[in-house]
Amino acid sequence: MPVKLVLVAACALIDPDGRVLVAQRPADKQMGGLWEFPGGKMEPGERPEETVIRELREELGIEVKEPCLAPFSFASHSYADFHLLMPLYVCRRWEGTPLALEHQALKWVRPAELKDYPMPAADVPLVPMLRDLL
Repeated sequence: MPVKLVLVAACALIDPDGRVLVAQRPADKQMGGLWEFPGGKMEPGERPEETVIRELREELGIEVKEPCLAPFSFASHSYADFHLLMPLYVCRRWEGTPLALEHQALKWVRPAELKDYPMPAADVPLVPMLRDLL
């Protein structure tokens, strides 16, 4: 039986102090309570960069320009009922202050402390890469 492929695009926002923004998933959603890099599902015909820009506007209320998104890495992970493919971008410039519009909470975290925040399995391998970058 073919596996359902879910395409998601996410972004590691990095502040001037080298901290990364993580967002806590709402308790009532799948993987609720876990921390993640903001982003979301790609819509049909949407490029990953467009997804990140739209999702950051919807979830955090910030504006990001496409040239400020740097492709960084990607996650490819099989969950029980779907396979997730997720490009991760890094962004150091945006307009506005991130607000938890769709998440339980937001937290600016030092790269070495990201391991202290439980994340969905697909996000976990990205943490050491971010730590090495910063």
